[in-house]
Formats: sequence, C-alpha cells, structure tokens
Amino acid sequence: MKIKKIQLINFKRFDDLTIDLGNMPKKIIALVGPNGSGKSSVFDAFEEKLKNYKGTHQQEHASFFAKLYFSIFPEKKSESYNKENSIKIENDNNNEFNKKSFYIRTAYRFTSRLQVDNLRKLPDVIDDVNRPYSSNAMDNRLQENYERMLSKAFQEFFNDTSGKTGLVTRKELIDKINNILGNILDIKISNIGDVTQGKGQLFFEKESSKDFPFENLSSGEKEVVDIIIDLIIKTPEYDNTVYAIDEPELHLNTSIQRKLLIEIEKLIPDNCQIWVATHSVGFLRSLQEELKEKSQIIDFSEKDCFNGTQTAYPIKTTRQNWQRIFQTALEDLTGLVAPEVIIYCEGRPDPTNSGGEQGLDASIYNLIFGETNHNTLFVSSGGNDVIANSTLALKIITKAFTKVKLFLLKDRDDLTEQERIDFLGASSSNKMLERREIENYVFDYEILNAYAVSISNNINKTDYDKIVTDIENQDLKLGTTMVDLQKLVNGKGSLESFKIELSKFIIPTTEVYKRLYTVIF
Repeated sequence: MKIKKIQLINFKRFDDLTIDLGNMPKKIIALVGPNGSGKSSVFDAFEEKLKNYKGTHQQEHASFFAKLYFSIFPEKKSESYNKENSIKIENDNNNEFNKKSFYIRTAYRFTSRLQVDNLRKLPDVIDDVNRPYSSNAMDNRLQENYERMLSKAFQEFFNDTSGKTGLVTRKELIDKINNILGNILDIKISNIGDVTQGKGQLFFEKESSKDFPFENLSSGEKEVVDIIIDLIIKTPEYDNTVYAIDEPELHLNTSIQRKLLIEIEKLIPDNCQIWVATHSVGFLRSLQEELKEKSQIIDFSEKDCFNGTQTAYPIKTTRQNWQRIFQTALEDLTGLVAPEVIIYCEGRPDPTNSGGEQGLDASIYNLIFGETNHNTLFVSSGGNDVIANSTLALKIITKAFTKVKLFLLKDRDDLTEQERIDFLGASSSNKMLERREIENYVFDYEILNAYAVSISNNINKTDYDKIVTDIENQDLKLGTTMVDLQKLVNGKGSLESFKIELSKFIIPTTEVYKRLYTVIF
C-alpha cells in the first residue's frame, strides 16, 4: 500500500495541510525539516487512522490532537476533536485500510538491556498490542521481537522435515541478521542466547571480543540492532504496509545513518511505502544518491505549513533545493556542501549582494540541468575575459578542492567548426556550444512552440521561419529578432525574464535538451 494524499484539518498545529504525492507515489517519502516543523504530527495521523482497526491500550487526550483546543480566538476555541473530519488519507488500495496498513516506530525508543527468563505464548504479530499509541510514547518492542525470534528458531527446528539440527537452524537465523548488520556496523551476533541457562539475551562479537551481551553495545549499535530485528520479524506479516519511522538516525553517526536507510529500504517490500521523518545528513545523502529514484521529499522548511490552507508537494531535487535542505541539517556549515562539477560560462561575473548568480547564461544552464545534474554548478565568468578569468580560477580551485572537477564552456560565436574543434582539443577542460550562443537553443522552434502551447497559443512555423532563417548560426541578438519572436507567441515580461521562462521548457524529452546535454556533459 502507498499513500497518495493526506489532509490534516485543525490537527495538532495544522490549520489545513495537504501533502500531495501525485498518482504515482514513490516507495520512500522523506519528511525533512527542523525540530518543531510538524513531521511527527503526520505520523500521529497515521496512528489515529490505525486505531480504527486495532484500537489501543491507551489514548491521548483530545488536547493532544485538536488545534482549536488552544485557539486564542474565543469564537473558534473548541475542546472537541473529530478524527474523521481532521484526518483524510487517500491510498492506492481503493482507499481501503486494515490492521496492517501502518507500522509506526517513534523517536522515543531505547532498550538498555535484554533479559528473557521464559518463553510465552505471544499475540499475533499484526495485533501489535505493545505499539506506541502516539509519536511521543515510548517504543520498546525489542524484547518482544527477541522472544519472537527465539520462538521462530524453535518452530523451525521442531517443524522442519529436512533433518536440520538446532545448530543449523540457529546459524541460518543469525546469518540472516549478520549479513545486514555487516553492511552497517562492525559487529555481529555470535549467539542468540539460551533461556534455559539464564542467558536470555543476544550476544555479540567485535574485533577480538566475543560473546559480550547486548547491554554492552553502544547506544548507536543498539539502535541499529533494534531496527533490523524489528523489520526482519515484522515484514513477513506487514507486507502491504506504510512503515513510518520517526528519526531513525538517533545515536548514529553520519556514515552509519546512510548505510542504515539503504538496508531498511532493502528489507521492506517494494509494494510497501516508507515514511521517514529526518534532518540527518547521512539519510539526506542516501536520498540524494543511492535512493534518489525511489524517493520523494517533502520539505517542511520551505514554507509555513501550520497556518492557513497549505499544500506540500515533493520538491524538485535541484542543487538549490538540496542546499536549503542541508542548511537545516548543517546550519552554518552549509558552505561545506560543494558541487562536484563547476562549469564556467560567459555572462556577468559579479554576484548579487547575497552571493547569487547574475549572469543570464549561468542562470539558464542551472535551470535546465539543476535537477538532472544537481551536483553541477554553472558560474558566470565574464564576457570576452571568460578564458582569462576562468583559467585563474581553475588553477586556484583545483588546488583547494581536489575532488571538484572544473570546466570552461564557451559560446561558438563566429568560429568555424574547425576552430571549434581546435579549441576543444587545446584542453580537456574546454567545452563549446555547437550553435552560436545559448539563445540559439532557447529560441529553437521546438521550445518556443512548447511555450506557446502552454499558454493555449498557436505558433505559425512559416512566420517563425521568416524571423529565424538559420537557428544554428544566426546572431539572434541583432536588431529586433528576439523581440519579434517574443511577440510571435505573445510572451510577457522583459526579454531576459522571457528567456528564463523559455528555459523551463528545455526538458530531457526535447531534442534541444539532448543536444545541449551532449555538448556539456
């Protein structure tokens, strides 16, 4: 099951928030934002929905859920809370829900030690009677999961007809967990314990130490063991489920965070959905790289989600958006988020007062390739001085940032094809457009026509051909050529803003994009 849309009305601190993931929601939904931005409240809505099918052994007071309970306006203040009116969820399962529609882990979980003295009959996994009843309740299901793991080992041993010994059965269970742990940590389970000998807990080995108990692990190691065992035990039953995990990165360093989310995604079936609330650098890196095709990100720092009617959509994964997201995680260390590739191009070299880009060419390139090549940054380096300016920068930055690749992108202007080839051959850092200038791509008929269609306008190709006689080589900046093209499609605004607007239609499915991509990348 995957959620497509959720609407929260007067719920927690939200007036009216809709999270719209579209008709094809992805497997991983990351709620990103600072503390107090409302991420955990979304999980409270899931738990409230689940109570329709599972009930609960404990319940929060209405004041925990109802925003109007604390309204400063007497005419709006209300102590009532109607769950059905406050929470509306659409899924890809004909909007049907059941006991296993949600599986939720809160941020409040820490089992310091394990000790099982006897095996007992456990309730059905789906009943999950010990689950936390809200996002601020303790999630302490590790001991029950350990008991289930022992029961599973006994059942497989006694019910197996292949003649496997108890040793083989234990080894298969331990190996399954250790194969996953080994991708995250440098520890592994050495023994699942023996209740009959008073050793009802897990034992581990690390480097030269062996058979040390669970309680001797670090907080971070316990966190990883807890999550992995929980998912191994639960995923066979929760097989059409939305898994909501609140800040799973607690106690973990950045590299372990990144590895953990990758392993979580592997454990959970593809027909399920993973909702993660996080502001972890490690998790963000895995979403940016290894899991980018499977993820959608809702950025709670992008706007005020609490007041008024708001709709949050998955962000476009451009460099600018990633920089804003990482600012939440890194605060004043945002400058450490450097691009992997810098391409110097022609245009106004001086930045804005806030350090932004003023060059039109660089702005257009960053807009066109910002999502597909988010690790690349285009920078304006002047007009005729672009070679001199960028050459000095290449020498300096290459020494300072050894992992950053730098290139120089020039307009072809009046150069012949042979002169272009000679320029490209002079240095592996050199790149040059095939057409005269960036305007010869932006004002291509394919792009101009796409813009016209978007505003319900029709463009006459014959009229276009009268203005543009040679899109490859014509100097479109001469005379009134570009102004005439803007009038042809009833384009609005300044000529510069119109070029930016046209750039939005240079998308990967267009031939213009493909030609530009080939030249640059």
